[in-house]
Amino acid sequence: MRVLITGITGFVGSHLADYLLEKGDIEVYGIARWRSQKENIEQLEGKIKLFECDIKDMTSVQDVVKSVKPECIFHLAAQSFVLASWHAPAETLSINIIGELNIFESVRQIGLDSIIHIAGSSEEYGFVKPDEIPITEDNPLRPLSPYGVSKVAQDLLGYQYFKSYEMKIIRTRAFNHTGPRRGEVFVCSTFAKQIAEIEKGIKEPVMYVGNLEAQRDFTDVRDVVKAYWLAADKCEPGEVYNISSGKPRTIQSILDTLLSLTDKKLEIKNDPARMRLSDVLVLEGDSSKFREKTGWKPEIPFEKTLKDTLDYWRERL
Repeated sequence: MRVLITGITGFVGSHLADYLLEKGDIEVYGIARWRSQKENIEQLEGKIKLFECDIKDMTSVQDVVKSVKPECIFHLAAQSFVLASWHAPAETLSINIIGELNIFESVRQIGLDSIIHIAGSSEEYGFVKPDEIPITEDNPLRPLSPYGVSKVAQDLLGYQYFKSYEMKIIRTRAFNHTGPRRGEVFVCSTFAKQIAEIEKGIKEPVMYVGNLEAQRDFTDVRDVVKAYWLAADKCEPGEVYNISSGKPRTIQSILDTLLSLTDKKLEIKNDPARMRLSDVLVLEGDSSKFREKTGWKPEIPFEKTLKDTLDYWRERL
């Protein structure tokens, strides 16, 4: 089976490639920007075919799709940092919406019958009322960031192409996921990196944090990529599915767990630059629709996720 992963050098893309190669009988192809960092896929050298491509450029996307003729596409390439979307809203919308459109149009114009998985986000739900928790797929979409808006657009564009052209597009809305290789701007990873830097004497024993009261529904990335494969394998085109642990945690509790994994005594300081202009207070997903369809459930304890993330930074620094 030929599988194409856009954004393969990224956090989720690299873990998905690892998982697919372990399954066997799958040829893995990847799209990466020419200037993207390749550290996440060093272990895949010689095992995958990599194409340098700007997903905003229709011609280059079409060339890749025509060359690979994938039976399945996992579209993961995106500007995925919520805070950055306020500073670069146009770029966020362009990468996320036009990039996806180019994938769809390439598959449609070439005449392929590919399964296309669209990695949506819980940020699509945005403002959620107290009586709407846990959040189901039927909840209204009220995004609170340019990133959230871009993911709603991706979601609806996927539905439109399914209805208009009967394309095999499956949409998921994954809630927060983390683990080794997560970019340092994301909360679990930035906490872990700061601790590792302090342990090695690279920085003073002060941890900088944002909103510690927010509650997020975290799943290990290695469980999430299994869910993505199951979505493509078992779920219905045109449908949308939440992927979540169903166990919201405060950011404070994540910080406390990471602090328990080090002997260093640290001072905690609030950093206004880490605060969002408008924040989602509670995200808790109901993934029963997806679980019933696929039999999936998270298997990796969150404490292990955090320890593995901290060890990742300890090894890298």
